[in-house]
Amino acid sequence: MAEVSEVLMSVLSTIRVPRPGDRVHKDECALSFSSPESEGGLYVCMNSFLGFGSQYVDRHHTRSGQRAYLHISRSRKAPVRIEGGFNVEQEQYEEEVKVVLLPDRQEVTSDDLATMPDVVRERVSLAMAGLMSADSVSHALQVQQWDGEVRAESRHAIELKQLNNGTKIPPCGWRCEVCDLQENLWMNLSDGRVFCGRRYFDGSGGNNHALLHFQQTGHPLAVKLGTITPDGADVYSYDEDDMVLDPKLPEHLSHFGIDMMTMEKTEHTMTELEIAVNQRVGEWEVIQESGATLQPLSGPGLTGMKNLGNSCYLNSVMQVLFTVPDFQSKYVSNIDKIFNEAPSDPTQDFKTQVAKLGYGLLSGEYSKPAPDPGEGSEPSSEPRVSEWKGDQVGIAARMFKALVGRGHPEFSTNRQQDAQEFLLHFINMVERNCRSGVNPSEAFRFLVEERIVCQQSQKAKYTQRVDYILQLPVPMDQATNTEELQEAERRREEADSSGAPPPAPVRACIPFTACMAALSEPETLTDFWSSAAQAKTTATKTTRFASFPDHMVIQVKKFTFGQDWVPKKLDVSIDVPDTLDLTALRGTGQQPGEDLLPEVAPPPLMTPDAEVKGILGSHGNEEDDSLYSPLLSPVLDDSTVSQLCEMGFPLEACRKAVYYTGNTGIDAAMNWVMGHMDDPDFSAPLVLPGTSSAPGTTPTESFSEEHLATIVSMGFSRDQATRALRATSNVLERAVDWIFSHLDDLESMEVSEGGRSAADSEGSREPPPGPKVRDGPGKYELFAFISHMGTSTMCGHYVCHIKKDQQWVIFNDQKVCASEKPPKDLGYLYFYRRVTE
Repeated sequence: MAEVSEVLMSVLSTIRVPRPGDRVHKDECALSFSSPESEGGLYVCMNSFLGFGSQYVDRHHTRSGQRAYLHISRSRKAPVRIEGGFNVEQEQYEEEVKVVLLPDRQEVTSDDLATMPDVVRERVSLAMAGLMSADSVSHALQVQQWDGEVRAESRHAIELKQLNNGTKIPPCGWRCEVCDLQENLWMNLSDGRVFCGRRYFDGSGGNNHALLHFQQTGHPLAVKLGTITPDGADVYSYDEDDMVLDPKLPEHLSHFGIDMMTMEKTEHTMTELEIAVNQRVGEWEVIQESGATLQPLSGPGLTGMKNLGNSCYLNSVMQVLFTVPDFQSKYVSNIDKIFNEAPSDPTQDFKTQVAKLGYGLLSGEYSKPAPDPGEGSEPSSEPRVSEWKGDQVGIAARMFKALVGRGHPEFSTNRQQDAQEFLLHFINMVERNCRSGVNPSEAFRFLVEERIVCQQSQKAKYTQRVDYILQLPVPMDQATNTEELQEAERRREEADSSGAPPPAPVRACIPFTACMAALSEPETLTDFWSSAAQAKTTATKTTRFASFPDHMVIQVKKFTFGQDWVPKKLDVSIDVPDTLDLTALRGTGQQPGEDLLPEVAPPPLMTPDAEVKGILGSHGNEEDDSLYSPLLSPVLDDSTVSQLCEMGFPLEACRKAVYYTGNTGIDAAMNWVMGHMDDPDFSAPLVLPGTSSAPGTTPTESFSEEHLATIVSMGFSRDQATRALRATSNVLERAVDWIFSHLDDLESMEVSEGGRSAADSEGSREPPPGPKVRDGPGKYELFAFISHMGTSTMCGHYVCHIKKDQQWVIFNDQKVCASEKPPKDLGYLYFYRRVTE
């Protein structure tokens, strides 16, 4: 074996010192979920800065030829026991860092470097120090993605008038001036008087005396005593009816003798209280089965996922997807082939990261109980079942989340998201990474048949579209406990008028049969333009299945808009069945003797502009007479556009809604808006058919060369990059999202797939002709459902229940337990699989 110093000297040119902008992966293996805390630690390549667990570092060495790796190993040390428990503030890990040279695994410590030549010692020491001090990719993403609750600055804060009444507030010992309550106390920032806060519907909280004081005096701002720290405090504006920011808070507190820099937190913040109240009542307790002692489970297919900050929507969806055989066989069964074909940077390759996640969930390697805070670095191999609560070490899918969310305005953040929207987003990514060949998304893909009958001519029109999710309406007027709901509403109104705490909410009970009836009943279309009558008339639209998928996903439409267009969640209980027969909803196509509407377009909405640009127009030329006619612009119903704008939608989106619905009225335009709100180019300018730019622009548009270069660097052509920027008003982030959402529309696509060209990626460039769907009997059985807790998709928490070996299992992030009472009536997304006869 050669001398270590000689080996280091021979590879010195491959050892790099991290520079600003380098991606350093020192927290997670690129091909597994090994970390410095795992057995064997983590090996970081000192050239590419990719991290690998002990089982994959030899593979990387063989493929890349790199020999020098920084080995980082952390072991948990037992915290010091103090009175009342453990000192959890103490450093929890002991860290060991050394250079390892492959293939012989020769080790070099910092002490060993002291005896080596100066050039070796200096270069390697700098590289080691640089790697350890550099921010890891996962840490940088956490900082970049973090988007907590943003509070607006109060309009009263800057000019707030404070009374010089001599009031001085002591640092502790506060009481409500009316009822002597000693908690949930608020000091009015105008006069320094202290009162208790509002009463919650479960009876906790205060007695509303701070609110009454505002109603009597009009003093708008109050600070919650006990939440004041040098970093800030909870400030509420009664006039604005919201938590707010007070940029002059230190000055306002000092007026009443409070030194903000010396205060310590002694009370829960309002956010913490809201979470605690939600967890005590209603659906939180039921969905998470909090009232029962659940048996923890572990093993293959029973691995928990760490919550990375509002990532429970992603955790729940991926747990369910890797229960589907198509995803298992595509990504997990072929994991060795996928890893062998991975590009030089596997952290950016979609197939590699999905396979890594699937194997992590199904293998059982990470399905181990989380270490107890009082234990040292040697966790017992078998947990004490009586003490284990079900929390696992689990896996932290940071690399996967960063990849699938990259470039997306929502999934790239740490905000809570809609699980249904993420499911469709992930399916879309699978679709474009499986252009042909085996595509696991086909398990969910089905055809919808829409039959529209003109009531004047009785002629029909049939269309088909592809879908992945069946959206189930919730007819609230079909509730079976109407009297109980009316009584609860009466009590709530009485409480509001008297100032008493609101009563506990009552959940509406909706029969599943009523939901299916609402789904299948015909929809009336007003202002329908009939090609047979050549006029607007009334039509009926009936929706049926043209095919039945292997797996049916049903979304209960719990989230809707109120009359003020504010999103709200319907609190309903639906008796969703374990078995489902959709046979009666299969479409039949054109019936014998049924006449079809003629394929004639409605009258064009185009009219000459007032300004005519001359014989050639402003853009004509002698060889091209296509522009001899006057410039054209759409004639839109201004009243409909105005109504949509008043609802808060972007002007260009409103113009497109009116244009694409043929000026047929507000209802049709509103339906278009609701159906296209998630489009990347939703608010982009209206581009008329047959043109390449919006009205008022010229064909010689200029786009940012920096934006063009960025998109081209992703593997797209300059023409494709130009088209994306044109469609999104030259906004880079939207253009990236647009181009990935319109792959089927772009010709000769040469998309880089994690550093590989289209020739190396799976399948051909051209998509298969027409949608490929599976079909079979419409009988299904329930095998999983995802539930949501909270008032909106933008907040709250998701968990999923999955049926494994005839046993329902609850997956609540890292907690995996046998379910005793699966709340099937409170689900949001239901997953059925076809029953084979």
